[in-house]
This record gives sequence, structure tokens and C-alpha cells, in this order.
Amino acid sequence: MRHSICLLLFVALLACKNQKIQESTSFPSWTPYDESEEITANAEHPTERMRYKLIQSKILNRNAINAVIKPQLAGFSSVDYEALKPLILEQDIPRLQAHIQAGKLSYEHLVQWYLYRILTFENDRHKTLHSIISINPNAVAQARKCDTQRSASQHPIYGMPILLKDNINTEAMPTTAGAHALLHNQTSDAFITKRIKAKGGIILGKANLSEWAYFFCRGCPVGYSAVGGQTLNPYGRKIFESGGSSSGSGATMAANYAVAAVGTETSGSILSPSSMNSVVGLKPTIGLLSRTGIVPISSSLDTPGPMTRNTTDNAILLSAMLGEDVADTSTLEHSIADDSYWKNLKKGTLEGLRLGVNKAFLEEPIYAKAIQQLQELGAETIEFEAGKMNFEGFLSFLNADMKVDLPNYLAQHANQDIPFQNVADIVAHNLKDTLVRMPYGQMLFEGIVAEDISAEGFAALKARFHKDARDFFETPMQAQQLDAVLSINNWNAGHAAMAKYPCLTVPMGYKDSGEPIGLTFIARAFEEAKLLQMGYAFEQATKAR
Repeated sequence: MRHSICLLLFVALLACKNQKIQESTSFPSWTPYDESEEITANAEHPTERMRYKLIQSKILNRNAINAVIKPQLAGFSSVDYEALKPLILEQDIPRLQAHIQAGKLSYEHLVQWYLYRILTFENDRHKTLHSIISINPNAVAQARKCDTQRSASQHPIYGMPILLKDNINTEAMPTTAGAHALLHNQTSDAFITKRIKAKGGIILGKANLSEWAYFFCRGCPVGYSAVGGQTLNPYGRKIFESGGSSSGSGATMAANYAVAAVGTETSGSILSPSSMNSVVGLKPTIGLLSRTGIVPISSSLDTPGPMTRNTTDNAILLSAMLGEDVADTSTLEHSIADDSYWKNLKKGTLEGLRLGVNKAFLEEPIYAKAIQQLQELGAETIEFEAGKMNFEGFLSFLNADMKVDLPNYLAQHANQDIPFQNVADIVAHNLKDTLVRMPYGQMLFEGIVAEDISAEGFAALKARFHKDARDFFETPMQAQQLDAVLSINNWNAGHAAMAKYPCLTVPMGYKDSGEPIGLTFIARAFEEAKLLQMGYAFEQATKAR
């Protein structure tokens, strides 16, 4: 009798195990669908660039991504997913690490939970955000290794699954910049990728983006790339813009597809999608983080930066990416290992700070309410009238930089089998199949090819923009002795880019339509610690997200 009971228990356990394996590998395949009704429905959208020509990628094989995910979910079921949800969903890194230290969670299950979530939502045509371009086939194996090598001295990024915008090199997956021309661009790791991995962070996959970081077509939808298709905003699919160009990084954070994501910005490409997806985005000072191994627009203005659901995770990811890079001289003597970004967050206070308020922005009621909240938290807010800045020539400035910087990337950091040497080569490549490779045209790339500004003209523009942008902020900051200037979303992104001042956007609420909106703190160069403390204090007091 006892043997019969044992046999029955064994059979039951085996059946349960087989059910879990079967369930984890029986997800429906992705089937491309007729999207004509969706396109027609959006044809009258009040925002012209949201009148899409297409939503699904004509290049990306979704089932190839599924084939990478499914083997990594062996033994992980919907029961596991639901049981772990309270431990993972919307939890910050310190809480996740605490759950792991307490034995309630493992790094392996953490990675599997996010992969299960991606597979579930991205394979549902009514819920997909078109936000993932590729998945690391070794993510779960790396997580298992993290489980066996834990130590008390590890950086908090250890074992955390991170998504990279798909213009950041990583050896595990191609770096496409969303473009057909770089579809097979298998590379070595970018400098910041190496830094994350050196501290035990796991690169989970690559996020969709506005193709070529939204410096490709004019008037086209943000979040669209030929490789990834149209990134959609989880707060309103096809209703609200996803923001660009780090669109997938923002959407995946809002949707809880990973612990954190990395975006890149030239002028607004972290701030915009972070604000539009109600997440925290930091555009660092140029020189704080390396750009080596990142597909560029402008070596003068480009920077990577962390995009997360809270300021704590933002500070942790920022610290994980720091480091001087001899190949990017902008970081020399600027980027140092600094754990204070996350260790000192709770010391942050708004009490006694002097914050500049742009009078013109007070017409936005959510901004006005945020100013009142800051006052209640002890900050002194000082209204000012913003000066005017002449951005004439900005496009020529970017053209001139990319005309040099993209060929440099192709020569030094792209796969050696990529046949293109310059922008003109890529323009010609796209013309061979315009419907697939450039459905919205490539007007900005054509402008780069045609750009003929002289070296002297470029230098003069760069000097004027930098001086005028610094004056834009320094005039009120010096006159009123301000600690920071308060903006909305990416509204002052161009000014901050040219001034090389850091910006942190934090969720401050939602419009009546449900569209997210962010409060953006702007401070002087290399004052990221101050920004993060301000953002943390505001976030903890308002809980706007």
C-alpha cells in the first residue's frame, strides 16, 4: 500500500512537472495580421505623425524571438508567474535583492518572469507594444550563474535583467539601430555594456527605437523602425505617442518587461519617452558616461542614460555604467566610480532649495500643481521669464557631426562584414526597397549627404549654441541663485543638450486623457547627484506613478 501511495505521488509530481514544461513551451506562435483597419482608424489622428503607414515590422521574425525565449522558460509556468508577481511587479532593485537574499526569489526566476511576461504580451496583437527587437539567448543561464556566485559586496545591479536600446553594442545580439542596413551588425560590447556586465548585470535584450535615433525621416512617427516596427505607448496604444527616440526603452519600463533600461539622447531622446511612458529618465552631462560602441548622431551631444520606474533604480544603473574610457576622451577626469548616487538618495530633501519656474509653463495645470507640491515640501520656487534662443543652423550642426561620426562607428565598432562606409552608402541601400527599408522616406539622411557646412562654420555654430544655451539657464540661475530649473517633459531638451547640462524627468501626473506627463529638473554640469536627490524627494512625496 505504501509503495502504491509513493508511486501515485511520483506520477502526480511527474505529471505536474510535465505540465509546467508543456505550458511554458506551448505559447501560440506570432501570426502577422491584417492591420488595414488599425491604419484606417488612425488616419484621422489629431497628431499627424501618428497617422501610421504600418505597425508591424516587415523584417523582424517574431517567432525567431519566441524561439529564443521558450527554451529558457522550461519548467516555468503561469502558476509560477502569478505566484512571483507580488515579489517582482513594480518592485525596485533593493526590494528585489532583499527578496533574493531572503530566499523568496532567485535571479533565475526573476529573469524567467520577465521573459514570460514579454512572451505573453508581445504575442498578443491587442496588447503588443512592438517594443522588443531581440532577446539574449543566454539570459537564464547567466542568471543561474549569478545565483551560485552571490556575495555580500556585490553591486546592486548584480543579477538584474537590463534592456538596451538597440543602438548600443552588445555581443549577444546584433545592434541594428532599427535599420535594415545594420540587420546583421554583430559586434563586441559597448563600453557601458561591459561596465554593466562586469558588475553582474544581465543584458536581457534589445529595445526598439526610432530608427537611427530619429535622425532619419522627417515628420515620421516616433518609435518606428524598419526592424522593430511601430513602438506603441502602453498608456494608450495608437492614442498617445511613445516618445522618441528611446521609445522601446520607455515602453518596456512602463510595461514591466525588465528591471531597468538604457536609452540614448542627443536632444530629448531619453526625456521624451520617459515622460510619455511615466518613467524616470536621466540625461547625464556629456562626459559622465562613455559613448564608445553606440551608433551615433553627434559626438558633441550624444549620451546614454538610465530609464527606470523609479529614481532608486535610476541611480543604481547610472553608477553601474560609470567609468573613464580612453576611447572617449570626454569621460577622462569626469566619469568616476561613485556609489553615492544611490547610497545617498534618502538624504535628499527639497527643504530650502531654490527652484526656477518658467512662467510660460504655468499654463499647464499639472505643472502648476507640482510647483505647489514642491512649495509644500519646503522648496522656494522663483518664477522667471525664459529668454529666447536662436536654434537656426541646429540641423546643419547635427548633419555635420553625423556625417563624420557615423562613418567612424562603421569603421571602428560595426561588424567588419557590414559593407557601408558612410551615410551615402546607406541611402543608396535603402533605395533598393523603399517600402520595407524606408516607408516614411529618408529625408534627414539625404540632408546629411547634401550638407556642405565648412569646418569653420561648424565650429562657430557649436560655440554659439553652447554659449547661448548656457546663458539661457545661467541668466535666471545666477540672478536668483537657483539650485535647478523646472521644466516639462523634453520641452527644454535642446537648450540642455547645447549647454551640456543634465536633466532628470520624474512622473508628475496624468492629463485628463490619461496621457502621462513628467516634471523635469535641470541642473549644472555633473550635478547628477543633486538631481537624483531632488527627484527622489519629489517622487516619494507625490507617488505620481
